[in-house]
Amino acid sequence: MTTVDTTGPDLAPSAGEGRRPAPPRPTRAGRPRDPRARRARRGGLTPYALLTPALIVLALIVGWPLVQLVVTSFQEFGRAQVFGAPPAWVWFENYADVLTDPVFHGVLVRSLAFAAACVVTTMLFGTLVALMMTRLTKFFRMLLSIGMLLAWAMPALTATVVWGWMFDTAYGVVNHVLVNWFGLAEYFQHSWLIDPLSFFLVAGLIIVWGAVPFVAFTLYAGLTQVPDEVLEAAQLDGAGGVARFRLIVFPYLKPIFLIVTILQIIWDLRVFTQIFALQDIGGIRALTSTLGVYIYQTSIAGGDFGHGGAIAVITAILLMSISIFYIRHLAKEEEL
Repeated sequence: MTTVDTTGPDLAPSAGEGRRPAPPRPTRAGRPRDPRARRARRGGLTPYALLTPALIVLALIVGWPLVQLVVTSFQEFGRAQVFGAPPAWVWFENYADVLTDPVFHGVLVRSLAFAAACVVTTMLFGTLVALMMTRLTKFFRMLLSIGMLLAWAMPALTATVVWGWMFDTAYGVVNHVLVNWFGLAEYFQHSWLIDPLSFFLVAGLIIVWGAVPFVAFTLYAGLTQVPDEVLEAAQLDGAGGVARFRLIVFPYLKPIFLIVTILQIIWDLRVFTQIFALQDIGGIRALTSTLGVYIYQTSIAGGDFGHGGAIAVITAILLMSISIFYIRHLAKEEEL
């Protein structure tokens, strides 16, 4: 009678034989992770070689002036230094003066509040316009798109001058309509730009008017990607328009909403042209300056490039912190 050997290599490997290599760890899509395949898919060094010329040009155009700005912010740099006098190094004294200046605190709070109001209003109206575009016929949607493109393409200075004429004290159409159509006699030759609150109302109207087309077009492009079957199923289940937007549309478009909102915050914090032009038309500079205008008034108009550079660096750090959040969000989206 023969005996069966149960100690074969498949059942009891020898002590000298190593363990079998573990299978590759599957990814979220169920495929094994292969570093070589990932490098091949990314193109190796080719993308970096193609980006090198653009990075060099960007470093020369943006990087060098930024370095000069930081250096100037550590110096006592006035009009004498512009004409050749050697600057004196004061290091962080300019930053200390700026951060303890109550005028700068007022400008910073004013800029943040104004940017927040503009961003909220822009996102609200942009979302409503995008939703309206999904309900319009092809002809009216094209007509609305042409009108928004014209508003978006108009230069900021031109738009500010036009809106300034509309709110003109003596000949503005806004005062004319309020007095003759609605019987509001208190608005006869009313000066909209003298009062800071109404000044920022006009400035916010100009900024929102020029920013709504970008938000509307971006969100409308996202709305076309929301599955109609899901919306129809929710409507059959009794969900109203607000519920469908809150539970279905917004989760689908949440990344787009986040990116557009961050971009609007960055753009509205560094607004310059609209505020500066309205101040020339009739606003009070001391009560209506935002960060961009305040930097210009301190450095270019005031001749104090040291303190102006410090304010500019602080503003750049504020904007860069928002930009870093935006870049991190994009990186997470790429990983998914």
